[in-house]
Amino acid sequence: MSAVDPGVTGRRRPSRKRKTPLTISVPEAGEIYFGLSKNGSYDAAARGDIPTIKVGKLLRVPVRAMEKLLDKAG
Repeated sequence: MSAVDPGVTGRRRPSRKRKTPLTISVPEAGEIYFGLSKNGSYDAAARGDIPTIKVGKLLRVPVRAMEKLLDKAG
């Protein structure tokens, strides 16, 4: 079975089985990257220390942006 969208020639649908997520939650980002608590993570996001994007009502952290932030720091 192919992942090609039958309605659009030559275009693929995104895979639903992604090993590494493109975005993570604010508490996950704070804990993984900085060892922060849930509240500390949201505080850091509000200050702009953790980059976020808003998707509807969800606040998500792009993993690539976090990796770039850490690359610049070290």
